[in-house]
Amino acid sequence: MTRLSPLHDEHVALGAALTDFAGWQMPLRYGSDVAEHTAVRTAAGLFDLSHMGELELSGPGAGDALDRALVGNLSALAVGRARYTMICAPDGGVLDDLVVYRLEDERYLVVANASNVAVVRDALTERLAGRPDATLEDRSEQTALIAVQGPLAEQVVGGLVPEATEAQAVRELRYYAAVRATVQGIDALVARTGYTGEDGFELFVPADEAPALWRAVLAAGAPLGLVPAGLSARDSLRLEAGMPLYGNELDRTTTPHDAGLGRVVRLDKVDRDGMPLPFVGRDALEARAHATPARTLVGLQGLTRRAARHGYDVVTTGGTVVGTVTSGAPSPTLGHPVAMAYVTPEVAAEGTDLAVDVRGRHEAVRVVPLPFYRRAR
Repeated sequence: MTRLSPLHDEHVALGAALTDFAGWQMPLRYGSDVAEHTAVRTAAGLFDLSHMGELELSGPGAGDALDRALVGNLSALAVGRARYTMICAPDGGVLDDLVVYRLEDERYLVVANASNVAVVRDALTERLAGRPDATLEDRSEQTALIAVQGPLAEQVVGGLVPEATEAQAVRELRYYAAVRATVQGIDALVARTGYTGEDGFELFVPADEAPALWRAVLAAGAPLGLVPAGLSARDSLRLEAGMPLYGNELDRTTTPHDAGLGRVVRLDKVDRDGMPLPFVGRDALEARAHATPARTLVGLQGLTRRAARHGYDVVTTGGTVVGTVTSGAPSPTLGHPVAMAYVTPEVAAEGTDLAVDVRGRHEAVRVVPLPFYRRAR
């Protein structure tokens, strides 16, 4: 059965085009994909991310349990900070990419992708077996997640926090940090994170209070150019920013190293005795870290007007297949098509001219660094 966001009625009232996404009915767009994308790059966009999963891990052993379950060193995370990490299978394949927040000394919040909430919950449950010092609770049903992204996001969100000390704390938040604040009368966990390449905030609030907050953000942001934005704009924004999407750049057959994200794998983790800390996938990932890669994730700049799409073959100028496109679309910001693709290492160097087979026609592309877009600081 398709699930509905706590904000479903708000999307319907705004005339959103709805689509099925990971078992949820979510807004694809409210009007123009390009207009929503551009608003996030120039002002602000408002996103419903309530389909994401929120799993809380608490107890004196929570940090150690996460260190053994995930590839990152989460016990070293300061209270109030967040970290991008992954949960892998024993063979090193990625089960999901995650953001983990340390809320208190013995309390963590694990945010999972909508399509993988059950996978992550079940894997963590299995990896916590026999540990009475760590308790897992799925808070996804009770939690709504609203994101405000764009160069004016701080102005929009900060203006909805009436208490001066809290408002200052929100405005001074570092990237990948979080603080509790009362936003338009609603108790929220305010995180400075995002998936668009812009500055922005994600607001975790009780599901039943989300509609009131959504309307308040829309009203406060509209004079500044904020618009509601759907999944289509979110995808084109994250693609420009070179951010991976599970199911495209990441999956069970892909290791973090394949995706150029080996930095999130902390092989230097140690236990209390100073010995290498065992975590699920460690042996496979250590071997992969020192192996010659079979494929490399690269950025491709389209040199013609036709955009590459997921699953299209990447070929040499002579027509030999050397890779596969994982994500591709026209870039509203840059004015030309962009794509990410896995290719063989011998054609992965910056400046290499290749082509993509777009429905039987070879469209010229060039290997370029990721990300395609980087905001001005």
